[in-house]
Amino acid sequence: MSQENKTAEGFGMPWENIYGYAQAVKKGNTVWISGQLGHNKEGELLEGMEAQMKQTYTNIKELLSRYDMTMENVVEEVIYAMDMTAAFEVRKNFKTEFYDNPKTVASTMIGVSGLALPEQLVEIKIIATV
Repeated sequence: MSQENKTAEGFGMPWENIYGYAQAVKKGNTVWISGQLGHNKEGELLEGMEAQMKQTYTNIKELLSRYDMTMENVVEEVIYAMDMTAAFEVRKNFKTEFYDNPKTVASTMIGVSGLALPEQLVEIKIIATV
């Protein structure tokens, strides 16, 4: 991928520099959002699957807004979850809180044995298009 006409966004979190990555990258009409976790603006991870997942989607919305996009631009999400049952229940219960029509988003949920932080329960990556 050429660097020309490619823009990147971040939250200014320490791990962005330590690990070395962008939270979101736009090239052409597509935005790729790196796996997001349920941290607040201070970088503190919230407790519990519901709180983490809601904050994760809030962080995704913030990144999309920087490209004048909304959740309606999302075409694919991949959810990585430490507890598939809990993640499925939470996602099912508030899917319309973040997507007007969740059936327009390709979604994959994958159970994992570990994530970046020991207390992290969920991570979500997104692809959005104009």
